[in-house]
Amino acid sequence: MTQAQDRPFLPILQRALRGQCPSCGEAPLFSRFLKPVKSCDHCGQNWEGHQADDFPAYLVILLLGHIIVPVLIEVNMIFNVPLWAQMLFWPALTAVLALLMIQPAKGAVIAFQWSRRMHGFQNS
Repeated sequence: MTQAQDRPFLPILQRALRGQCPSCGEAPLFSRFLKPVKSCDHCGQNWEGHQADDFPAYLVILLLGHIIVPVLIEVNMIFNVPLWAQMLFWPALTAVLALLMIQPAKGAVIAFQWSRRMHGFQNS
């Protein structure tokens, strides 16, 4: 069995998106907002080797840009929304969505690195 086969990515990704340990799915992956636990309380997997860095933020920006911009354009084509309302609504909506998406994105990046034995996960 190859290393990629013994860690199938889809179930690992599903656990990480829910904020659970990608290894066992039994304990939380994060101790607080955007702060991964040092190790899993259930299976003991060490999570300090991840190198998610800024990639989760890039993913969120890319996804939000592809969601918000077309919706904003379509809303402006259908409705006559006052500029002041748009200046309040769109940045607020974008900020809320970014905050909701950033931790699952970080979990997904950590899970991908672990599933492919990248960076600090070569020997785990």
